[in-house]
Amino acid sequence: MDVSSTLPEPPGLPDLREAGPVAVFLDFDGTLVALAERPDAIAVPAGLGERLCSLAERLGGRLALVSGRPVDDVERHVGPLRVACAGSHGIDRRLADGTAFGEEPELLPPEVGAALRAFADEHGFLLEEKPHGAALHCRAAPHLEARGLDYAEELAALHGLHMKPGKCVIELVRPGADKAGAVHAFMELHPFRGARPVFLGDDVTDEDGFAAARELGGFGILVGDPRPTAARYALADVAAARAWLEL
Repeated sequence: MDVSSTLPEPPGLPDLREAGPVAVFLDFDGTLVALAERPDAIAVPAGLGERLCSLAERLGGRLALVSGRPVDDVERHVGPLRVACAGSHGIDRRLADGTAFGEEPELLPPEVGAALRAFADEHGFLLEEKPHGAALHCRAAPHLEARGLDYAEELAALHGLHMKPGKCVIELVRPGADKAGAVHAFMELHPFRGARPVFLGDDVTDEDGFAAARELGGFGILVGDPRPTAARYALADVAAARAWLEL
């Protein structure tokens, strides 16, 4: 992996579009909106949903939101989206018209949710329960992260799940819930097929998306603080990402 502090800013999106069809894949938290201590405390710019729909039109429909959040939760913050989406780390997929595609993702075993609730209550984590996963947040108390990682790793091994660590968040998901799978799935469909994929993201959970874009002839763009990454380019922060996207 490269170190992002050495990475240049990406070519402008209009220049990329002039060179040929481009498919843009976007993370949400930390990429389009700034991170917050609680998932429900994010500040979403007015009209972001409408601007994303306009961007999708400019890209010929080749825009997909690929988020760790469930799709319904993203829409709760930005309003109805007429763009392709993949929620729950890419495993819950739908087309721009709302049609679901791919296999129906499994729910987490109820005993996993119960165990995480008990652990979060005892140790001071914020638990975010999702239809297809659950996340322990410790942004307000980062010193808890090591304890949460140890517990989540044990619980994941016990139930055949995957652990996804991020920025002060530790999530348990079913195997196959990764953003690379979403990129590959969309790129097999019209209008994405044959385009050059570009993936924007900020967290380690976006590295799969960067790698998939590179495998398919495109590249990743890391948003935010420098770190080792598979991305080819970097943007300083959320504001720079939205400016690059012309949102």
